[in-house]
Amino acid sequence: MPVDQIPNFINGEWKNSAAAEFLDIRNPATAETIARMPLSLTAETGQVVAAADRAYQEWRLVPVTERIQYLFRLKHLLEADLEDLARTITLECGKTLDESRGELRRGIENVETACGIPALMQGQISQDIARGIDEMMIRQPLGVVCAITPFNFPAMIPLWFLPYAIACGNTFILKPSDRTPLTMRKIFGLLEKTGIPKGVASLINGGRQVVEALVDHPKISAVSLVGSTAVAKAVYARAAANGKRAQCQGGAKNPIVVLPDADMEMVAKIAADSSFGCAGQRCLAASLAVTVGEAKKTFTRAFVDMAKSRKVGYGLDQGVEMGPVITAESRSRVASLIERGAKDGGKLMLDGRGVKVKGYEKGYFLGPTILQDLPPESEAAQTEIFGPVVAVISVPKIEEAIALINRGRYGNMACLFTTNGSAARKFRSEVETGNVGINLGVAAPIAFFPFSGWKESFFGDLHAQGRHAVEFYTQTKVVIERWPKEWTRKF
Repeated sequence: MPVDQIPNFINGEWKNSAAAEFLDIRNPATAETIARMPLSLTAETGQVVAAADRAYQEWRLVPVTERIQYLFRLKHLLEADLEDLARTITLECGKTLDESRGELRRGIENVETACGIPALMQGQISQDIARGIDEMMIRQPLGVVCAITPFNFPAMIPLWFLPYAIACGNTFILKPSDRTPLTMRKIFGLLEKTGIPKGVASLINGGRQVVEALVDHPKISAVSLVGSTAVAKAVYARAAANGKRAQCQGGAKNPIVVLPDADMEMVAKIAADSSFGCAGQRCLAASLAVTVGEAKKTFTRAFVDMAKSRKVGYGLDQGVEMGPVITAESRSRVASLIERGAKDGGKLMLDGRGVKVKGYEKGYFLGPTILQDLPPESEAAQTEIFGPVVAVISVPKIEEAIALINRGRYGNMACLFTTNGSAARKFRSEVETGNVGINLGVAAPIAFFPFSGWKESFFGDLHAQGRHAVEFYTQTKVVIERWPKEWTRKF
């Protein structure tokens, strides 16, 4: 059956790429090809930047109260098309339909927050800093900005960036994941329906060649990226070398710490949702469970039972709680890390490598996997596996749990489960991660807080979402004014 070629959206028009190379976009539950994505040419990247630069000259002058009207319209269109968009996410990404709906809700929250830019973008003024002299600070847009986004949240993560960038007066270019480009194709179709001026928001598909062309282009003022730590570090360094602002979200190895006083039934359910939701393919998935003292026995038993009951299957089917991983290569990589963990001394309490889903035998499925007593220094305990795999490590005291977390290279998220307020206060104060959860398993900030990250989980100063986004997408200008009385014309 013929499949569509995914076009680029340049200067307000949908255009097929002249690329000679294409990637097959496959449904990870069925392995069927559902679209073909072009590896766009460097010259096409230049065209999209030139169009965005022309549009910026006028867009920056549009009053902010007018700019946000397009976002109000986009919000209503996203709400109206939510079910179709959620289905598209599931088809190309593999997550369950409920997970796709939840992702879209989070994305829409960012559109809503960006509608408040008229207040968020306000400057400040001090009158009479000296006799007859006033000083003010105003915020102005940067110019043309771009974002490079991953496969695991094909709607939400682009919406961390797009609404804030354009509301602040910039023009915006998106390069979506080369594994999940269909969702943003549809969202840009909705954006087109808002009547937004040509060139304000553009979409270009491609691979590494497009990324490098965007990061190197002299007209690109700022780069946003979410990806692996290796890619985040490389793009951040390249952007900095080119004199650009950059915010680059990297990998993670997110721990949850369970104290003996916690409600183990509740913790096991929350931990399973955190670890195995989206098949473990999210930057806030819990992949390391650190039990303290007697929690080892009670938590592990309840956690294994909860993981065993999780239904794996096609995300569009009723009752499915976990879909496939994104590609066959990803499944093989995760399986090899499970094998490595077992060889390094981890006890396989639950092995998901043999999972088969009836009717979808070609899908890229793995079941929940739990490795107990894995050495903390082992590869499986240190590496971001990005799959439904959890290592359970036991320590005698909370101080050792915190020290274990702080020795790690990542600092995206850490969560604590306890009924002890003093322990919770100690944990949130001392743990070295940018996002902290207490008695919850996914510490995902709401849209008006920054999506924080420390150490090798983030490269940059200002994070995505909320006020950080406004600061990232604007530059401050300080104006000092003096108007002598003798210059004032008398009327």
